[in-house]
Amino acid sequence: MADQPFTSEELSNLTPDDVFHILKQGNKEYAEGHLTVRNNLKRIRESVWGQQPYAVVVSCMDSRVPVEDIFHRGIGDMFVVRIAGNIINEDILGCLEIACKVFGAKLVVILGHEQCGAIQSAIDGVKLGHIAPVLANIQPAVDSAGAIFNGNKTSSNPAFVDAVCRQHVKHAMDIIRAKSPILKEMEEKGAIKIVGGIYQIGTGRVDFWTAN
Repeated sequence: MADQPFTSEELSNLTPDDVFHILKQGNKEYAEGHLTVRNNLKRIRESVWGQQPYAVVVSCMDSRVPVEDIFHRGIGDMFVVRIAGNIINEDILGCLEIACKVFGAKLVVILGHEQCGAIQSAIDGVKLGHIAPVLANIQPAVDSAGAIFNGNKTSSNPAFVDAVCRQHVKHAMDIIRAKSPILKEMEEKGAIKIVGGIYQIGTGRVDFWTAN
């Protein structure tokens, strides 16, 4: 796998499945500790003249989730949109449309993670300043997970937190398809792939899925 970013010609020849494989392989390398220094001086200097990112990841702002490292990628390889609870709103949809329609990214990844503080706060019904509107985006996942989960439905139960996290990622994928005609059409035509994943902080692995 190349240690330098793809050229525009190389990017045009990649399929969404190719990019998905690159990220899965990169995560495997990260989790196993087989890492390469990618942000070398040559790459940094060359990035001044442009970029050819092939994926865009919506991730939580959690400091334990170093997105480029998780996928063993470097400068110029991917767009990363970070926001508490990896929520999807109008601004995030705009970012995804720029990444895919304008810059040609082939893969959209909605990346949740275990023990997410935003998920736990949503479960707890936290009402505080500007945090409340953010958590409101997670409430549908709390409700849908709670309707089918058997057991302790509190933030102190890791199994329930995980269930809500997964529902939230799936809900985010649904929102993208429902509210962005641009991305929905690109997906239907095979120009992009939209996938979900949960990052396991303890192991470094990402558990992916491609459909709801």
